[in-house]
Amino acid sequence: MRRLLLSVLCALLPFAACAEDIPRHRNALHAPRLVEPHLHLARSGNLNRARVALTFDACMGQADERILSVLVRERIPATIFVTARWLKRNPQAVGIFLQNLDLFELANHGQNHVPAVDTPALIYGIAAAGSPEAVRREVLGGAEAMLAAGLPAPKWFRGSTAKYDLSAIRQIRGMGYRIAGYSVNGDDGSLLGAASAEKRIAAAKDGDVVIAHINQPTHAAGEGVARALLALKRKGVEFVRLSDVDDISDDDTTQ
Repeated sequence: MRRLLLSVLCALLPFAACAEDIPRHRNALHAPRLVEPHLHLARSGNLNRARVALTFDACMGQADERILSVLVRERIPATIFVTARWLKRNPQAVGIFLQNLDLFELANHGQNHVPAVDTPALIYGIAAAGSPEAVRREVLGGAEAMLAAGLPAPKWFRGSTAKYDLSAIRQIRGMGYRIAGYSVNGDDGSLLGAASAEKRIAAAKDGDVVIAHINQPTHAAGEGVARALLALKRKGVEFVRLSDVDDISDDDTTQ
């Protein structure tokens, strides 16, 4: 019956393409194989003092003072991944980083917050870089903006969405960077409620690398992140920056 109806429709509309005649793969993009790297620290070996690395992405938007003020006031070390776009909009926060380089390790989050994937793809609705040259521009642009802002040369890179294809990972490593994955997703891109973000981060264990966001001051998640930092400190957690630890593993997720 379906074929009969299609035949009648094609007869009535001779210049229209019929679904049965269009190859299903005709306009489909080849989806790249994406990986989302893990990252964890070697365990501290101290049962009473867990070691945790806090990492924060500063993608676009403004600095979240709720989180930044806790980090500074409580002297909690962290690694902050900044984009060129965020640096341009937040000179006051950059000044705070420069005044507290004993606390903050600044790392490269790219120029325009473009996923570091070298073939065309949409990731969470964001268009990927799409070519090796575009990946290179994204990485170099981020690093150049950091140097222009007076920040130290970065050692770590984390791309937008934290997803990559393997060829882009090899390329970025060839540019001298380590790829920063994580083991605890603290705020789901700053979309969690305050209570959920607090619960996730406060539950971090020895060796965990936490990812959260420090660029969404109007989102509820930031309140929970700030509370979780205080909860971890009360537990006696040792906070470290990524470059402070030699033994870091990605569980071969980037091979």
